[in-house]
Amino acid sequence: MSILCPVLVVSQPVFEFNSTCQQAFQEITRLKLNTGKSLILKARQQNPNNLIPELLDNYIDFYTLFLNEDPAELKKRLPQFETRLNKIKAGPASSPFFLYCQSIIYLQRAASVIKAGKFWDAAWDCRKSYLQIKENKKRFPTFAPNDLPYGALQAVTGTIPKGFRWIAGILGMKGSLTEGMKTVRSFVAGSDPWQKVFYNEAAYIYPYLLFYLENKKEEALQFARNPRIDLVNNHLHLYMAVNLSLNNQQAEQATLLMKNRSQSPEYFTTGIWDFEMGFAQLYHLQTADAARHFESFLQQFKGQFYVKDAYQKLSWCYWLEGNTVRAEEMRQAILKKGSTDSDADKKALADAKSGIWPNRWLLKARLLSDGGYQNEALKLLTSSPEAPPDSPSEKLEYLYRMARVYDALGRTEEALANYAATIKQGQNRTEYFAARAALQSGQLYESRGKKQQAIELYQQCLNMENHEYKNSLDQRAKAGIARCKGE
Repeated sequence: MSILCPVLVVSQPVFEFNSTCQQAFQEITRLKLNTGKSLILKARQQNPNNLIPELLDNYIDFYTLFLNEDPAELKKRLPQFETRLNKIKAGPASSPFFLYCQSIIYLQRAASVIKAGKFWDAAWDCRKSYLQIKENKKRFPTFAPNDLPYGALQAVTGTIPKGFRWIAGILGMKGSLTEGMKTVRSFVAGSDPWQKVFYNEAAYIYPYLLFYLENKKEEALQFARNPRIDLVNNHLHLYMAVNLSLNNQQAEQATLLMKNRSQSPEYFTTGIWDFEMGFAQLYHLQTADAARHFESFLQQFKGQFYVKDAYQKLSWCYWLEGNTVRAEEMRQAILKKGSTDSDADKKALADAKSGIWPNRWLLKARLLSDGGYQNEALKLLTSSPEAPPDSPSEKLEYLYRMARVYDALGRTEEALANYAATIKQGQNRTEYFAARAALQSGQLYESRGKKQQAIELYQQCLNMENHEYKNSLDQRAKAGIARCKGE
């Protein structure tokens, strides 16, 4: 006589980055987050034990928090990061996605909380992310997805400015700009199936590293114009291209890109487009349009980063129009709203506290130059000023503005002469002009292959203390030294 015993089957969690999950990832990294959610639901229905949807859900929360910075959303979504980590830690350690998913979630949590001023929490999560991905590379050296976060962390850690270097030291993170960029570049150019899956994310990160760490600005923008990069239907890539264009004095290109983007309601709603368009319009002195966009941004945005900066630019719009009452109202808002975690916000607050309004003539020249309208800026700077530079600060700024315009026009010798004069007159002052002049001069010498002279100027930038934009300028100077030394 046989006895039939029922067999209890216990389902085990798995990491299955299947076609549905891949499709969801593509939609999420286009910022079509609701479409991504629907596909994640489908993936869970296909296999309730699949843990990859946990990672995909985290991407949605990360982009939502990082781009909009809403404190209410942070309070609601942040606990889910830990919940997902716990679920993933219960998955099979034999999978290359076991540590990989943990590393990505730690990194995304760091980026999400840093804008809320939680620097220590962010630093510890960066350490966890770094250690997890480093270990995963040892366990699975041929697993291509490791290379993007590992290379990026290596490159960024290798250029941490003096103001934040203690974090890397305490957390035991070591970096190399050269090795990190080599790893990321290999990932972007690779043909591994996983490299194709993660291409959208890589194509967003890589140009920023090229632009800011390697100072290859034109190469970064050329990459963004690659036919593989869809700047109409992929809003993540579009944001990257617009942001870099504005930071490379190409306001007209940025404006065109934003106007041509897909307006489908499927895309994530964010105020960043008003923020960027405000700058693009202000750079061509279209103050009424710029003010409308900055006001729209400030009405939508719930975060703290760049709020003071936005109010400052709004105050400039009114100041240039001669509306001193409205300009002063915006200046008062700088004192009360936003944070000072970014260099731009620190600068806006310092300017507001000074009680000094910028010289309108110099401000117009600065904005035109920043937008790429160099001939208009030069014509203005070489014409009779509305109010001649009077204070030492204004005279120093005039030298610096002339240098930047000559630099952008390719008139290198004239640029270097004006940069040198700026450094000489401003190296012991609190304005950023001298430090930025040393940085720009270093970049010019580096582009000529004169690496020793470039290093000396980058070091000169680092040696200047107590000036505006200290951390961001130091990071770029440190990256310059690393490039010249091949570190």
